[in-house]
Amino acid sequence: MLRQVAKRNLSDLGRLARVSVGEVCNLSGLASATEQQVSSREEVLMGLRKKLADGPDFGDFLKVDDLQTVPGGYSVEPVHWKEKKRKPDWMKRELPGGEKYTQIKAKLRDLNLHTVCEEAKCPNIGECWGGGDGHTATATIMLMGDTCTRGCRFCAVKTSRAPPPLDPNEPENVSKAIASWGVDYIVLTSVDRDDLEDGGSAHIAKTIRTLKKETEGKLLVEALVPDFSGRKESVEEVAKSGLDVFAHNVETVESQQANVRDRRANWKQSLSVLTMAKEFGARITKTSIMLGCGETPEEVTNALKELRATGVDVVTLGQYMRPTKRHMAVSEYVTPEAFQAYENAAKEMGFLYVASGPLVRSSYRAGEYYLKNVLSGKPQ
Repeated sequence: MLRQVAKRNLSDLGRLARVSVGEVCNLSGLASATEQQVSSREEVLMGLRKKLADGPDFGDFLKVDDLQTVPGGYSVEPVHWKEKKRKPDWMKRELPGGEKYTQIKAKLRDLNLHTVCEEAKCPNIGECWGGGDGHTATATIMLMGDTCTRGCRFCAVKTSRAPPPLDPNEPENVSKAIASWGVDYIVLTSVDRDDLEDGGSAHIAKTIRTLKKETEGKLLVEALVPDFSGRKESVEEVAKSGLDVFAHNVETVESQQANVRDRRANWKQSLSVLTMAKEFGARITKTSIMLGCGETPEEVTNALKELRATGVDVVTLGQYMRPTKRHMAVSEYVTPEAFQAYENAAKEMGFLYVASGPLVRSSYRAGEYYLKNVLSGKPQ
């Protein structure tokens, strides 16, 4: 009995051994095939890694339609306000100064006038006020006081639901100041005045007419105006006041309007204002877009296309700079190379003039544009 059991066990062991040997052979074959596949896959991956390493980076892939590549990359991360790090070198600017700058500043104080250059802490104030370097001196006067009825998240101007009443002498004071400065081009801008029935359009139009009369029509006037809540009559009054450039800023791309601007402002309303200004006879219409507000490159180019289709003639693009820690944070610092790429794209779209750069603001070297590109031989 024991001998039979032992013989049976030995037989089973033999079968198991044969099966195991067969399985081992099969497994060895599978392992060999797998090793070949892995080796082949690794070779392919190594080839791809090499191509990627030798090929373009993200900045080179960044194209806006048929735009040039951007070798310097699109942007850099913003510095957290608690971190003691410098902003990108391209955001640095020299402190304002010079004889003409000092003269303009003193005259403003004497006449109790406000400029958006000061209120919005513009980095180009010394360059625009001082003139020189091949461009005309340009100042930007802020009408209707220094207090706005709206609270946009990017803006450093004071806000209130009930600002002080308008100064009836402001049109005459502005004319006196401009006459004494000797500038060739003036930009008039204003706060929003939703507390006024016409949004302040009559006051702005009167100032423009007074300036033209006092300077015998020699002064070129650009008016950067609010949206007047989309009121047709207000847009018409300003557009027909004798100005040379009708400007209204869309500020940012359509998707970021609610995050950047006051709830009473929006993309479609701003486009409507610019369209109406053209219909009412404005020779040149102009707008501005800030970058670094959370927009994408595709959204920027789509915005430019829509603005051009609307009939806008001039566009400026600049970097959003956070005025204080209480304001909207910067999403990114767009590189000078990317700004140049946007400028090239906008020119190809047919804009009459484009100013695009990290430190460019809506009224940056406005006189340089108009005097050199329109009055000096280019068809209007």
